[in-house]
Amino acid sequence: MGEIKYCKIHHDPQLSDTALFSEAEARKAKAFHSTFAEYCETPLAKLENLAKSLGVKGFYVKDESYRFGLNAFKALGGTYCVGKCIEEHKAAGDNSQLTFVTATDGNHGRGIAWAAAKQGHKSVVYMPHGSAEERLENIRKAGAEASITDLNYDDAVRFANSQAEKYGWIMVQDTAWEGYTKYPTWIMQGYTTMALEACGQLGFVKPTHVFLQAGVGAMSGAVTGFLASYYGEKDRPKIVIVEPDAADCIYQTSKANDGKLHPVGGALSTIMAGLACGEPCTIGWEMIRDHADYAVSMPDWVAAKGMRVLGNPLPGDDKVVSGESGAAGAGFAVTLLTKADLASFKEELGIDENSVILCFSTEGDTDKKNYRDIVWDGKYPSFE
Repeated sequence: MGEIKYCKIHHDPQLSDTALFSEAEARKAKAFHSTFAEYCETPLAKLENLAKSLGVKGFYVKDESYRFGLNAFKALGGTYCVGKCIEEHKAAGDNSQLTFVTATDGNHGRGIAWAAAKQGHKSVVYMPHGSAEERLENIRKAGAEASITDLNYDDAVRFANSQAEKYGWIMVQDTAWEGYTKYPTWIMQGYTTMALEACGQLGFVKPTHVFLQAGVGAMSGAVTGFLASYYGEKDRPKIVIVEPDAADCIYQTSKANDGKLHPVGGALSTIMAGLACGEPCTIGWEMIRDHADYAVSMPDWVAAKGMRVLGNPLPGDDKVVSGESGAAGAGFAVTLLTKADLASFKEELGIDENSVILCFSTEGDTDKKNYRDIVWDGKYPSFE
């Protein structure tokens, strides 16, 4: 059935600077996003009855299925990065049509395709083996030349980068490595619009615990950095990073605690396609290492449970249509508060009747068939 594993994240004595993901930087990103006619703040679902049933004060879910009409948050990073790339080229006197290239399981590539087309440029997208045909078609409809490869995610990233070098294209990936940090930083800064909106929507309510799902750790790293900057390191909420157990590079790196990154290889087979990434983003990892608290490795049924809970709310609560990756954080939060064998971890986190939980549903039903298979037909049942 798969085991839920967790470990404490040990911070470096010298905490990394969160300035790149500060409120000021987030406001710049939000101002840029506001220039698109499709922009509006996505809803923050207040699940009062779920909170009561779980014995906590509040349970909130940021619903990114409404983002730009694209059913996922990823375009926040894609638009911001593409926009800054175009601005940089124009400043250098280059007004030619650019070609952006990336690797994706679906949402990031669709965001890049949409961002490039909206601003008059081209895009090429490579997808890993096993990617959903529906996601491929959505990327093509957004304006990209796209194809599914026979590679896993990390190898697809390397292939996309080789094509960028071969043809003079611009590689826009939300993972960083040595010598490649500028574009992923811009993408991560784009993600902070989502966190800034959420904090504004919460008003005077301060979250005590935030659950963030990780693939390479770009989104979770950006939001972690923002929260640490926004609330201050001493007053920030406790942050828990969750991953599929088949692609748990953040958990493995946290557990080793030896100053090295610990990639996960192989097929990375999980229903959480957007999180099926085996190599941590260096920038994201720095934020997580120094400003998050715990890393969790979990089986697929936990995300499936999150999909069902959010999609079938208690009377009076908002419905959130959340995909396999989108529901990972909320799925783990609900599981943590309902499974007796996780009671010690709940206590360790200090979750009680005064706790306020915040999760980010980063995608809707971007693979509608799989969504129905799980929510309607009970694929990946929970195990007690």
